[in-house]
Amino acid sequence: MSAIESVLGPRLAAAASMASPREAEGVLLSARNLVKTYRARGHRRVQALSDVSFDMIPGETLGVVGESGSGKSTLARAVMALPAPDAGTVHFDGAPVFAARGAPLRALRQRMQMVFQDPMSSLNPAHRILDIVQMPLEVAGRGDARTWREQAMQALASVGLDGNMVGRRRPYELSGGQCQRVSIARALVLRPELLVCDEPVSALDVSVQAQVLNLLEDAKAAHNLTMLFISHDLGVVRGISDRVMVMYLGKVCELAPTDALYRSPRHPYTATLLASVPSLEPSRRARHPDAPASARGETPSPLAVPSGCRFRTRCPRASERCAQEVPQLLAVAGTHGPGEPQGPLGHAVACHHPLPAPD
Repeated sequence: MSAIESVLGPRLAAAASMASPREAEGVLLSARNLVKTYRARGHRRVQALSDVSFDMIPGETLGVVGESGSGKSTLARAVMALPAPDAGTVHFDGAPVFAARGAPLRALRQRMQMVFQDPMSSLNPAHRILDIVQMPLEVAGRGDARTWREQAMQALASVGLDGNMVGRRRPYELSGGQCQRVSIARALVLRPELLVCDEPVSALDVSVQAQVLNLLEDAKAAHNLTMLFISHDLGVVRGISDRVMVMYLGKVCELAPTDALYRSPRHPYTATLLASVPSLEPSRRARHPDAPASARGETPSPLAVPSGCRFRTRCPRASERCAQEVPQLLAVAGTHGPGEPQGPLGHAVACHHPLPAPD
């Protein structure tokens, strides 16, 4: 059991056992073929996202995991058009996000909010806490000054902060955990439908992590939120997510319901990632019988990604086909049938030689 799981205890266990949202409820967020490239030194370029596609169902939490440099934070910003990717589309409730301009874009942004990784740098140090939380209401033109203050005080109270105590303080007068609570209050004050959380607890100690995660679960239940939750902590993701998407060097390796992915990973990289998590429980240490104990070699440079499958240089199951052909994200047996395109809630893997399902 990881440290964060031991702190959260039954709360995370209950969240992990929640039934996945029903496919019949439709798709709230649909991302297709997202590509984002950054310029490196000289004329070289880094492709942080490469043909990334996924759907999100209303009310679900989609966890995104992967090593540093896998494209998780770039994905979060791309979904929010901060900035928009070089190619691809994102539709929110049927509306194209990247094509929106002016008033339609402002209206969409009120329904999609983000909690950034570093709570201190995401808050203006010159502004007081109450002003920071009520500013989204002012920008959106919702109500008057009295309404802004009342709703800001309510938002602070919903994250466990007393507006009368912290409202006139500035971010540098608060702890990291308190600043992250302020960031969440600022994101929730507009009552969004989608909350994008980019490593919201990575900079916090374990006890504060538990408080923030519990807070997010409470906010999700109270406001019927849909969450895109990005983290490198596999224990946290397991506890808070309905589904998990695994990324490697800008590509999606595997996408599956949380229980299915942790119980039966089908991509060699996913299995290796899960096997690397330290645990005192023998059941948690057990790995897929066909997976390597650890991936061989080092992660390739993003400036020179391998041809075909990007994981092939570290994968013991790689073949000549892996070097020549980019694997597509397809449903595996037991979901929508082998070889079929992935559905909103299916178990899909991008691998020419996926691991067999355990007996």
